[in-house]
Amino acid sequence: MHNNLIQIENLHKRFNDLPVLNGVNLSIGKGESIVVIGQSGCGKSVLLKHLIRLMEPDEGRVFFDGENIAEFMGDSLVSFRRRFGMLFQSAALFDSLTVAQNVGLGLKESRRFKDEQIDEIVIEKLEMVGLASSADKYPAELSGGMRKRVGLARAIANNPEVLLYDEPTTGLDPITADIINDLIVELNTRLKVTSVAVTHDMKSAFKIADRIVMLYEGRIEFDATPDAVRTTDNPVVKQFITGQARGPIQVR
Repeated sequence: MHNNLIQIENLHKRFNDLPVLNGVNLSIGKGESIVVIGQSGCGKSVLLKHLIRLMEPDEGRVFFDGENIAEFMGDSLVSFRRRFGMLFQSAALFDSLTVAQNVGLGLKESRRFKDEQIDEIVIEKLEMVGLASSADKYPAELSGGMRKRVGLARAIANNPEVLLYDEPTTGLDPITADIINDLIVELNTRLKVTSVAVTHDMKSAFKIADRIVMLYEGRIEFDATPDAVRTTDNPVVKQFITGQARGPIQVR
């Protein structure tokens, strides 16, 4: 039985007159790997950003380790965010910095480590993703998969408790995508982190998830194990995971 690390209660978010999140309720246990699926534009990334207060809800609350994150201010908010690492959809590397400098950037800006300590941490994390030999290269010299792995090394540089993945396999060929999936599973086990990924890549979802949650019309439509998702009779879930044009989901 997992102890809940993240608790989302009645979360609402609108942009102008468009409701994106319309009463999301979700519990995420410590050590779980949760994957949120759904159509492009359904609010998956918006939900992810609420977990680290990059966005504020119009209504509802997010709790982390029993504390309402809306109450974090100043140093407490900074300390809270350090407990998270995030792999962005595009990897979000700085072109003017080397691989090593990209991975160590957050450590350097925190001013909590000496340069020698940062160098050691950077190499350790690059070794975890198989890129220690590329430390002095620049992002332009890397393949798409390598850039994702650098982004992942940066995400784990601060030894976070929670890893967030925003479309981790988008833009990758199937083989490279599977390498990233294997790496996510390996790091989850090795680092004993809680993981939350958003994706519409069902192969990835089935491989990395303990639970799959489907977001539909601003709410949680389905929340179950990968096996239960595969065999469900829910017409919304079935249409999405099989990629059928006909069904209750209307293409926007």
